[in-house]
Amino acid sequence: MLQRMDLPNLDGAGIEDLSSLLAPVMTGVATAVGPHCEVVLHDLSGDVESTVIAIENGHVTGRSVGSPSTSKGLQFKRNAAFGTDEFGYRGTTRDGRELRCSSIFIRDAAGHLLANLCINVDQTPLINAKAAIDAMIPTPRRADSEVFATDVNELLDALFDHGIAAIGKVPTQLTKEERIVLLKDLDSRGVFFVKNAASTIAARLGISRGALYSYLDQGRAGERPVTGGE
Repeated sequence: MLQRMDLPNLDGAGIEDLSSLLAPVMTGVATAVGPHCEVVLHDLSGDVESTVIAIENGHVTGRSVGSPSTSKGLQFKRNAAFGTDEFGYRGTTRDGRELRCSSIFIRDAAGHLLANLCINVDQTPLINAKAAIDAMIPTPRRADSEVFATDVNELLDALFDHGIAAIGKVPTQLTKEERIVLLKDLDSRGVFFVKNAASTIAARLGISRGALYSYLDQGRAGERPVTGGE
């Protein structure tokens, strides 16, 4: 398996040559996979404020040429000697959609980091298709299992993901009624005893904390209020 791309003939002004070389590859991948597949080429040889030099299907993340580096790009620019290709890791858009991502780090013959070719596939169509199939083929309900976590953020993520899985939608696409059902379920599990839980969950739902408390109050209507951690 190819673990990195060594380009001995690219030096100095090689970024422009690299962009031209990879342009048809980027178009081919984006076309083959479909409009939910974003392909991005980052120039990591200069400033991090504007690294995107070529992009296909930028609507997936809302980026365009001139957009900044990702968090992973910053990490590997800081530790360039240790940067290795990664395939199939998880990414998240600002509006909460889940991406399946792969990154190929491109170096020159001297080992200097030049660029990063990224492929980001929006999982929303697959998640929605799975939800439709699950609705037609219901499975027996199973008793909840206990969640063991190493920190509260991991615990919150696990409980939130469990609730979202039961609904079968992307978090930011929930209806008002589905948000109330989700928050009522999380409330029953004691999630809001955790400090900053409301802010974390509101961010994942793509709503304000005030809106979250409004939905939570509607879910608690007729029940004894539970004191949260915020």
